[in-house]
Amino acid sequence: MELSFEQALARLEEIVAQMDRGDMPLDKAIALFEEGTGLVRRCSGLLKDAEQTVVKLGRNSEGAVGELPFGEGEDGASEKT
Repeated sequence: MELSFEQALARLEEIVAQMDRGDMPLDKAIALFEEGTGLVRRCSGLLKDAEQTVVKLGRNSEGAVGELPFGEGEDGASEKT
């Protein structure tokens, strides 16, 4: 079973915390580093897929992409929360 983005990110945070302590044998540190790089690739791929989905959803009926910078409404005014 593949991890969700949130699960992969949580595991990556665990690995970083373990490695930050600096008290593990080299072979275990290398194994965790390897696992971490795989998790980074997984998260990056999931983010890329999500971005492509958002762009597809933003296409209008003519196929043009109507992209707005984050924080701007359709009228171009900045939205404040």
